[in-house]
Amino acid sequence: MENIQNLPIDIQTSKLLDWLVDRRHCPLKWQNAVMAIREKINAALQDMPENEEIKQLLRGSYIHYFHCLRIVEILKGTEASSKNIFGRYSSQRMKDWQEIVSSYEKDNVYLAELASLLSRSVSYEGPALRKQVAKAQQLQQELSRKELECQSGSADLRERYYAACKQYGIRGENVARELQGLVKDLPTVLEDIGRKVACLDETIKLYAAFTKFVCDWSEPVLPMLSFVKQKGNTTVYEWKTGKVPAVIERHLVEEAPPDTVTEETIDWGNLGSDAEEVNIGSTVEEEVDWGISLESGKENTGDGGIDWGETETAAVEIEVVAAGTDCPEGVARGEDAFSMLENTQTRSQFIDELMELEVFLCQRLSEMSEEGDMVAMSQFQLAPAIIQGQRREHVQAMLADVRHLLEGLTSLRMKHLFMIQASPRYVGRVSDILRQKLKQADILLLKQASLAERRQEALEEQAKLEPRIDLLAAHIKELQKLIEADISKRYNKRPVNLMGVHV
Repeated sequence: MENIQNLPIDIQTSKLLDWLVDRRHCPLKWQNAVMAIREKINAALQDMPENEEIKQLLRGSYIHYFHCLRIVEILKGTEASSKNIFGRYSSQRMKDWQEIVSSYEKDNVYLAELASLLSRSVSYEGPALRKQVAKAQQLQQELSRKELECQSGSADLRERYYAACKQYGIRGENVARELQGLVKDLPTVLEDIGRKVACLDETIKLYAAFTKFVCDWSEPVLPMLSFVKQKGNTTVYEWKTGKVPAVIERHLVEEAPPDTVTEETIDWGNLGSDAEEVNIGSTVEEEVDWGISLESGKENTGDGGIDWGETETAAVEIEVVAAGTDCPEGVARGEDAFSMLENTQTRSQFIDELMELEVFLCQRLSEMSEEGDMVAMSQFQLAPAIIQGQRREHVQAMLADVRHLLEGLTSLRMKHLFMIQASPRYVGRVSDILRQKLKQADILLLKQASLAERRQEALEEQAKLEPRIDLLAAHIKELQKLIEADISKRYNKRPVNLMGVHV
């Protein structure tokens, strides 16, 4: 018997209520009795004395049997004046709570309620709070990761913006104005390239001599390079006609639209100030000098007596326009007014001739590396001195000059400048594209700030939930001790262990 007395009673918390009902400690329909007791408790709470401990008991907790016992003990002190000579209390408050305690103790209803409360706290409330905390922590991690992505994405977009601006050769403070400024400097840049063509004099002579020696080529080679070398970056008109234009009429791109003409900006003179001076209809031909004479003495020949200055048989003077131009002689207009490196067609031909020269020099370097044998040496014994006197290092220097000129015209920056010059609307498109990168970068920063706010909210939510978990854990431990002690009294104080109690 002593051994049995010392054996603990282990009860699984999830099976505690069934264990109590099976052993007849609690009735099967205990919920009905608890519902009636809860109604009495709600009614009794409407009339409570001013007591700090009672306020603490009633604040944010479920009122169970042991709370009611403590309230009765407190009322014994506050309602002592209502106690009669028989030891009974005439106070309605005391009677209500004593009745509640008696209802709880009948059929051990309180024990079933405590078991149900403990099981619900362990199986549902605790896991729900832990799940909310885990969700808040996971949300914080996810938002932190997205914040870093937004920050790195914004920095990447800004870096790409400034890299693109660097390709255009601008700082990126005001894209449209800076691009227009580059186009304004474009003629100066092309003039400098045209002057640098003079360094290709020996290269062009070498190519001409080589083609004549090898292929017996009699026609001029590299005509445009030779022209630019001699004349510089002249107008297309001069390239076509061989004459320097007397007048260059270039279309000027307005940065802003012209002012709208209104009546305020028109100088009408003093017309209308004196009605007698304005006689529309009858005197208009008398006041206007049309550059013709009217002779009243001549016969009416059907032409109104107008002296045309010439007879019908006189030769008609025709203005001669030079071949290849669409404007009067000496006037460079339209595409002919552009320089050779500004005009798309002539610039393409110029680049083609540079590439032709580059290919020749590359091939020549390859051949010079293999001209160590006697056969190759004998082939160039009759070649001109300019061919025989070339060294490999000098040809490489020529090739470097050609490639430098090619790079100056075919670089990405120059391509953009030519496109801007050809289409002013291209400036707007480029500006929009570049600004879009900055706009996206700003959007990512705003999104990052929004994510930071959400992460802070999740952190605050976690801070609110953690004290609730601690409070629930304390509540569960309290219920566990009370239930274990109550069951232990029913089994001669054998130790009772509720298994699976955790938060």
